[in-house]
Amino acid sequence: MYKYPVIIFEGIEASGKSTNIKNVSKYLKKIKRKFIMIREPGGSYYAEIFRKLILSNKSNLNPKTDLLLLLAARSENINKILKKNYKRKIILIDRFSDSTLAYQHYGMRFDKILIEKINKFVIEYFKPNLTFLSIVNKNNMQKRLKSRKKINKYDKFNYNFYKNVQKGFIKIANNKKNYVILDSNKKNVDEIRSILINKINKII
Repeated sequence: MYKYPVIIFEGIEASGKSTNIKNVSKYLKKIKRKFIMIREPGGSYYAEIFRKLILSNKSNLNPKTDLLLLLAARSENINKILKKNYKRKIILIDRFSDSTLAYQHYGMRFDKILIEKINKFVIEYFKPNLTFLSIVNKNNMQKRLKSRKKINKYDKFNYNFYKNVQKGFIKIANNKKNYVILDSNKKNVDEIRSILINKINKII
């Protein structure tokens, strides 16, 4: 058990990831537990500026620049937000280091060892305790994306890219003990909420 665990929410676009983190935050408020919630990219002041650059539909940044900005945003969060709250509050993060590996390595084919080394350099001792990975099939993903009022640059890749990213996430999950895979194709929001709450209650 952990008094103040670090809990990560991962998954490709329209997988249900953001809904899951919102439901967990509502539950923690209900039971009056101290927590913070941030998103990646984004979070701290400069990280939010980097987010706008990365996700803008007008952006034509080189994919290598995207990678470096993502890591720079994480570095800002680590030093400005996460270290200060580590083991003082429950920390919920919408995407973290495994997203970089899934998207930039498995999706964009950048060097895995390079990404892992820079991630380790940025993150230092900060360590997640539990990760929820949401997965989604092609039909549900496309249906959900079409219903969105706003879409960003990362919502516009072809499906093969997302398929490779999701396969990468699953490969990462299968090699770690602290992962819980949530299949949004087979379970509805209420069923997944119950799984989330049960898992969190076990570690807090």
